[in-house]
This record gives sequence, structure tokens and C-alpha cells, in this order.
Amino acid sequence: MGLKHIVILGGSGFVGSAVVAKLVSAGYQVTVLTRRREHAKHLLLLPAVKLTACNVFDTQALRSALHGADAVINLLGILHQGRKATFSQVHEQLPVQIAKLCQDLGIKRLLHMSSLCAAPDGPSLYLRSKGNAEAALANYAASLAITVFRPSIIFGRGDRFINLFASLIKHLPAVVLVKPNAKFQPVWVEDVAGCFVASLNEAASFGRTYDLAGPNVYTFRALVKAIMQTLGRPKPIVGLSDGLSYAQAFLMECLPIKLMSRDNISSMQQDSVSDQPFPALFNIRPSALESVIPQYLIDQTPRGAYDRFRRTAAR
Repeated sequence: MGLKHIVILGGSGFVGSAVVAKLVSAGYQVTVLTRRREHAKHLLLLPAVKLTACNVFDTQALRSALHGADAVINLLGILHQGRKATFSQVHEQLPVQIAKLCQDLGIKRLLHMSSLCAAPDGPSLYLRSKGNAEAALANYAASLAITVFRPSIIFGRGDRFINLFASLIKHLPAVVLVKPNAKFQPVWVEDVAGCFVASLNEAASFGRTYDLAGPNVYTFRALVKAIMQTLGRPKPIVGLSDGLSYAQAFLMECLPIKLMSRDNISSMQQDSVSDQPFPALFNIRPSALESVIPQYLIDQTPRGAYDRFRRTAAR
């Protein structure tokens, strides 16, 4: 296809920042669409990156922002819905609008981030909205080369999952855990980003959907224990029953910052694991959680020392 100019939605977030960095390293010109430029200013340190302020839910603004692109990458997603953004708006309506605009503007390549176990009949609103989007995008297969990626939980420097539990372990005498036997197959953010970039000009990936899951499966309890082992801080883990898990999630929904919701608990009814091997097409051997998280959880690492210096210098 000879793609050069990539427009990315969700490029300033945890996964998006990794994708943008790899796109730049691979020689692409990248335009990151963002509602607020200050949220993406860290990307200006990279060459060949342009930040464009855009309300992606405004069809005309999005059309203008996508004009001239060779490919579009959609990474936008939310874990909790609210009055300002619903699963339907972000996960269903927006991807369809992007596909329509790509079709109208002659943009032939579209990469889309879904979620492992997404399905129209999934156990949660989140998984159903992601599954509905996949089904809707399939209607554009005749005119667009679409690739869909379905990751399990994604870990890496700056993630909101491993780092959250690391903070709880450091500051609480015990960890109270919802759905302790729920299963996950965590995948490293750099492996996810590598698949996105490798697929752009890979014709064999057109029209395909790929599960992205790491090499190991963990129960929620085992995952938290792995974080404790990395930190060298063993703590008691109190596993809640399903009923108490939903009750705790209900209470957490009332907090100013929503860390957990009842819909999240419903998602955990479906184990976030894959029966498919990591896609060999992209020549990436997925990294295990234990080999990566010490690099960003332990302050004594060289990267930890660098991060401490950077935080101090920014004050």
C-alpha cells in the first residue's frame, strides 16, 4: 500500500503513546487527534508527530482531520461510561462513523482496537458494545482493509492496572479483591503496539481479527501475588464472593474517581483468555509479565532512578 501518513485516535493515552512511538521509529508521519493538546504534549518530543485539536464526535471536524490520511488507527475506548460518554457512543457509533468517513474520503486502511472476548451477547455492556462494533465494521470489508485487534488486559509503564494494585499493596495492610478467581492473560503494551505497526502494510492481515494475549494465564489472585512478589511486599489477600464483589463495585461507582463498576465485574464473568496463539504473522514473541513489571515497579532500577530525576526536575 505504501502508507505514509497515519491519523490516530486515542494516540495520547497509555497504548496510543506506545503505538505513536513505534510508528515514528518505522518512518511514518503521524497526526494525533486530541480534544486537548496539553494531554498529548509529551508526544511533541517525537519527530514527525503533529497534534490536531479535534472533537472526534463532531462529524465535520473528524472528516476534516482525516482528510489526506493514508490510514487510520482507532484506539479510543472507555472502561466506565457516564453522562459525557457512553459505551454506545465511544465503542459502537464512533467506529462506524470512522469507517464511513474512510470510505467517503478514499482511505483504504483502518486498524481498530477491540477487546478480548468482545461479543454482541457478552456478559457486560462493555463487551457487548465492543462486539457490536466488530460486527458493524464487518459490513465495510468490501471497501476497506480493516484489521481488528482484541487484547487482554495490557500492562506496561504507565498502565492503570498493575500500577494501581502496586499502589494499594504499598499503602494498605491487606488487599480486598473482587472476583479473585477471574482469569486474565496480560499482554505487554510494546507487543500490542508492535502488532499494530507491523500490520499496517501487511496484506495478510487485511480483513482479519487477532487476539492479543501474553504467554501466561493468571487468576486475579495470582496476578496480585505476582505484583507483591515483585515489590517484595507480601500482604493478605481477601477474596470477595460474587455478591460482595458487586456490592463493593456499587460503592466504588459513587466515588469521584471511578476505579471499579458493576459492569467491570460483569466483564470478569468471562475469563479474559484466548485459545488462539499470539499471531505469528508479526514476528513478535510476547513478553511475560514477570520479565517486564520489575522495570517500572521497582524504584531501584536504572529506569526508576531516571523517573525520580525527571519528577524532581519538573517541580
